[in-house]
Amino acid sequence: WGEGDAEALDRTVFAQAGLFAVEVALFRLWESWGIRPDFVAGHSIGEVAAAYVAGVLSLEDAGVLVSARGRLMQGLPVGGAMVAVEAPEEEVAPHLSDGVSIAAVNGPSAVVVSGREDAVLAVAEVFAGRGCRTRRLRTSHAFHSPLMEPMLEEFRRVAEGLSYAAPRIPVVSNLTGEVVAEFSAEYWVRHVREAVRFADGVRTLEDLGVSRFVELGPDGVLAGMAQQSLAAPESAVVVPVLRKDRPEPVALMTALGRAYASGQDVDWEALYEGSGAARVALPTYAFQHEHYWLDVPAAVGDVTSVGLDKAEHPLLGAAIVLADSGGVVLTGRLSATSPGWLADHQVGGTAVFPGTGYVELAIQAGDQVGCGRIEELTLQAPLVLSAEESVQVQVVVGPADETGGRSLNVYARGAGPQDWTCHATGVLTPGARNTAGAFDLAQWPPAGAEPVELDGFYEEMAGAGLG
Repeated sequence: WGEGDAEALDRTVFAQAGLFAVEVALFRLWESWGIRPDFVAGHSIGEVAAAYVAGVLSLEDAGVLVSARGRLMQGLPVGGAMVAVEAPEEEVAPHLSDGVSIAAVNGPSAVVVSGREDAVLAVAEVFAGRGCRTRRLRTSHAFHSPLMEPMLEEFRRVAEGLSYAAPRIPVVSNLTGEVVAEFSAEYWVRHVREAVRFADGVRTLEDLGVSRFVELGPDGVLAGMAQQSLAAPESAVVVPVLRKDRPEPVALMTALGRAYASGQDVDWEALYEGSGAARVALPTYAFQHEHYWLDVPAAVGDVTSVGLDKAEHPLLGAAIVLADSGGVVLTGRLSATSPGWLADHQVGGTAVFPGTGYVELAIQAGDQVGCGRIEELTLQAPLVLSAEESVQVQVVVGPADETGGRSLNVYARGAGPQDWTCHATGVLTPGARNTAGAFDLAQWPPAGAEPVELDGFYEEMAGAGLG
């Protein structure tokens, strides 16, 4: 079909034949990849395709049935209407009349009504008034409605001239929602006039143990309806093979990948035949699983909502300036896993907050109060960290003295009503940081650097209990 032929597909005589061809072609394609279904089902004309691939009809007879169906429907007077209604079947049924009937039950609250335009729109108006969504379908005729009756006798004569075999693959019926025992001419006549019980068919398949549903058609409309009809959708995989808004090869391979990931066997050699692809040998030993990513600490909430300032620091979460003295308190929580790299600094097998960590806390505190130099910093007690429990940390900066210097104290305590322990004290003073020893990191090793022999250093540190 070219671009100029698009309007022809709006005519049901061509649309039905096109749907049959696409659906059968997709079935044969998946079949060539080693995928054979346990059951097949269709929706309206799709059931003719399902019956053909199940062995009920020969290709010639299926073509005759599809051609007659489309031709006779196309020959009916144009008119009528079809409207999708978001309501259960039992609520819609009391509003039906001689001129309108249920054309499809697509889900627990998804019904299509079809028939004379005035009667159909009257039903739609009732449910729109109740707040239910309604949508008029773009169709040339009112399918599966009383308006189909003038074609039934001629269609019966065509259907009676065909041969029907027992299905080689079980077929779930549109008419009953159950597995079909036997097909006949009368079955296909009723199939034109009566409702498509798609939702019942999906539930039957689910009851039969089906957990993978693959939609073979030009889009994924049925996949969405099937998902809504399942009693346990979280236990099933519903895969549309083609999507109208995606390139066909991408959609097809995506669907195949999803089916395979859910446990479906695929004949990969058949899939890649002629492509030049070849198997690649993998290592015969098991992959070694080792985790190298740094764990990201839990996100801190918006501390500004409780009157604090953000500390903008990986070790500290909040800061507050004391109103009476101009001092500053910075707070945070630390553990051997938050940040995760703290667990790497160990003494005797126990994670201990490193001395450079106190330097980092002092620098951050100095930045808060405009003191760029650490005049003194004395460690008072080790801060032991565990993975099971975090400790609360406070960095307390005193008010400025006459020279602008400030005292610094680092406290910590565990969970519960425990006393604070002072782990470090120091003095911060104004002024720029000492950068006399700075060097250009773009040059490595730095100019004038002398190598230091480190053989055995880490082993000796480990022997002393320092990790």
